[in-house]
Amino acid sequence: MAWNTPGSDNSGSGRGRPPRRRPGGNGIDDVLDRLRGLFGGQGGGGGGGVGRWVLLVLALWLAFNSFLLVNEQQRAVVLRFGQFARILQPGPHFKLPWPFETAIKINATEIKTFGTNVPVLTSDENIVQVEINVQYRVSDPQKYVFGSRDANAMLQQAALSTVREQVGRSTLDTVLGARNALAVSAREQLQNSLDAYRTGLVVTELNLPNARPPEEVKPAFDDVNSAQQDKDRLISEAEAYAAQVVPEARGQAARVRTVAEGYRDASVSRAEGDADRFSLLVDQYKDAPEVTRKRLWLETVQEVLSGNRKIVGGDSRQLIYVPMDGAPEGSGRSSGSTNTSSAPLLTPEMLSPDTSSATQPPSRTERTPRPAGRPEVNR
Repeated sequence: MAWNTPGSDNSGSGRGRPPRRRPGGNGIDDVLDRLRGLFGGQGGGGGGGVGRWVLLVLALWLAFNSFLLVNEQQRAVVLRFGQFARILQPGPHFKLPWPFETAIKINATEIKTFGTNVPVLTSDENIVQVEINVQYRVSDPQKYVFGSRDANAMLQQAALSTVREQVGRSTLDTVLGARNALAVSAREQLQNSLDAYRTGLVVTELNLPNARPPEEVKPAFDDVNSAQQDKDRLISEAEAYAAQVVPEARGQAARVRTVAEGYRDASVSRAEGDADRFSLLVDQYKDAPEVTRKRLWLETVQEVLSGNRKIVGGDSRQLIYVPMDGAPEGSGRSSGSTNTSSAPLLTPEMLSPDTSSATQPPSRTERTPRPAGRPEVNR
């Protein structure tokens, strides 16, 4: 052996000691040299170095197996010898290493979706294709893992059963036109079923976005939908027309009512005034009968003549029609009489008597003498 071979000592006193530091070495070489010395990197100590490496690997495995980091969207279910122990919330945690404890991470905030299209029989014996859309998430990780064998499959079967039950209780018109109420009731029933099955799931949304008849009878259903739309349109137009006409009719009725009330008040007031006037006339008639009678006669004649045509008569019995300007048109005549301008004027020749016949006295016929005695009667 050469005198400068590593690990050799000519004096025999340096065996088993770490090598001396070489001048000019860096920090990494120092660290490596120390690790070699710790795990028996020098010759003659190989058995102790392997044991130290085994202990280091075991320590690292225990450290990594005991440390657990749970994300914000996750929850960790810890099992101790296969039995539920606890639930870990988001953050760093420590647990016993395998096989003592194991952890199952569950995404508790992820919204999962299940959708399908299923034929359903309605209560009025019609088949309709109903589209189902369910959104759900994990609410209880323990029940989700241990409550059922497959919680997702359980939800799918429960959703189909619930929709079939709700649609089977409804008519075809309800399924085609009022699916919102069906979706709400189906969601409540589905949640109750999931709670009873211990699935650990919560339904966030259940929709029935589409419902259509089978392709074989689709044209007939399209005609029905068109008729329904026409019905709704006519109803809307009728309501709009009613909204326009009803206020006008109410206003006209109010106007007629107001006019009638005014006429009633005027008639009552006029009747009360006539009654009071008659009472006053009675009192005046009791005090001065002749004067009151004459005044009433003059007022009556004046009222009658003021609305009639004026006829002036002379001493020679000539009647002349005198039209009065300003007289009311058609006054003193019935509704069926002719206009005043078309009435014939009375000329003096038509109204004056025959003067020739008036100068000569009428001839007297000779009266037969009356018998002096009573005629005898043959007995």
